[in-house]
Amino acid sequence: MPILAMPILYIVAIGWIYVVLMMSVAETSVVAGIATFLFYGVLPLAVILYLMNTPKRRAARAEAEKLRRVQVRQRAVTEERQEVTHDP
Repeated sequence: MPILAMPILYIVAIGWIYVVLMMSVAETSVVAGIATFLFYGVLPLAVILYLMNTPKRRAARAEAEKLRRVQVRQRAVTEERQEVTHDP
């Protein structure tokens, strides 16, 4: 996802939460208001934001794996150098 699209996504999410909050305030009972806020606002928005951030999480996981492989290689090279210098 382009870098510019993420702030727009958050602006839309904030607007959606506001609309759902106004809907829940207009409900006839507190229970209906809470249910409206949770089922029309929080739950769908959480799913959408989770799905939209999947590429970013995948890239971070790949970067962490790449860093781990580099560290393992560096450790192996360091151990080999130590073995070579300590061999009689």
